[in-house]
Amino acid sequence: MYTKIVFAFRAFLMSLVVHAQTNDIDRLLREIEQNNKEIQAYTYLVENKQFELKAGNNLPDPQAKAYYLPFGNHITGDYSELEISQSFEFPTVYGIRNALIAKQQGQIELEYIAKRQTVLLTAKKSILELVFLNKRMAVEQTRVVQAKKVVDQVHELFEKEQVGVLDFNKAKIAWMQEQFKEAQIETDRQNILLLLQNLNGGIEIFFGQPDFGDKLILASMDSLWQHRLLADPTIKILKQQEEVALQQIKLSKNNLLPNLTAGFNTQGISGSSYSGVYGGLSFPMWSNKNKVKAAEARYRYQQSYSSAQFLYAHADFQKQYNEYQILLSKFQEYQSSLGGLNSEALLLNAYELGEISFMEYYLELQFYRKAFDSMLQMENQLNQLKAEILKHQL
Repeated sequence: MYTKIVFAFRAFLMSLVVHAQTNDIDRLLREIEQNNKEIQAYTYLVENKQFELKAGNNLPDPQAKAYYLPFGNHITGDYSELEISQSFEFPTVYGIRNALIAKQQGQIELEYIAKRQTVLLTAKKSILELVFLNKRMAVEQTRVVQAKKVVDQVHELFEKEQVGVLDFNKAKIAWMQEQFKEAQIETDRQNILLLLQNLNGGIEIFFGQPDFGDKLILASMDSLWQHRLLADPTIKILKQQEEVALQQIKLSKNNLLPNLTAGFNTQGISGSSYSGVYGGLSFPMWSNKNKVKAAEARYRYQQSYSSAQFLYAHADFQKQYNEYQILLSKFQEYQSSLGGLNSEALLLNAYELGEISFMEYYLELQFYRKAFDSMLQMENQLNQLKAEILKHQL
């Protein structure tokens, strides 16, 4: 009973750690979203485009004309005239164009979401790379300490003339190689931190998560795809483009209706004046020729294009998902094989007891370390690929 309680408590603590780590990644992504200059710039661009679209449905400017004709041969008084007019399209056009603008604004908003997700995906993959480098750094620091310990031991044996200078030099070279790897990892870490700082609007970030926070098991392919259809802006844009093209057809048909003009006119001569209103019609017999056919052709193109892009997106998603599952299976095999081993400690113990030579120790050590490094690299690849598959959730 006591063992079960201890195990449950440890599991609870582990869930808190994972939850905190995941929140730490999310926190940093939200911070980058708030500070990223590219996202901020695109926000202003979206605002600009939306106002431009609204301006496209304004009425034409009113016109005012005045005439005063004092010259010429006439026996009556001077002639004067004032005319104020307003032209506008057929009333239904404005309503249809408003609907079109709403759909175009929806498309712009989806483009903004897609842009934001692209920036955040770059940030998340960089954060995951930083976590991977943190793990590698922890491993490499341990290896440097172990290599130094072996150098000291070989040096002691060399002083006692129990090993030759070649073994001593090999031990020193092995130590130097581990130190170089440690320095290279630190350089890579600093480069990633610099990239994240740039993504964060030039503000330095503070992030020291030692391990990946998310689980590696994905939901089923069909479940993820259905969720992606509802949330992925790049897929939703395809449908939105079709709706925009369909609304363009409606607008083109309504543009065949006559334009209207209404106004007020007053004329005066010899102390007499005439005033009244007037109206006019302008029939677009030539200006809209073939525009409906062009809009219909555009709609057919958009349907075909959207269908093709949808198939490409689905195929690419399936490819990524299948690659992920194959890599996950391989990673789990590595975990199973290496998880229960304590090879480095056993090898070091065997070497210290004189059961194996330094060369045997070094070659065997490199074999196990290469396998362990491959496992870490696969874990990083899985998290990177998972971030791409779940991009629509950002």
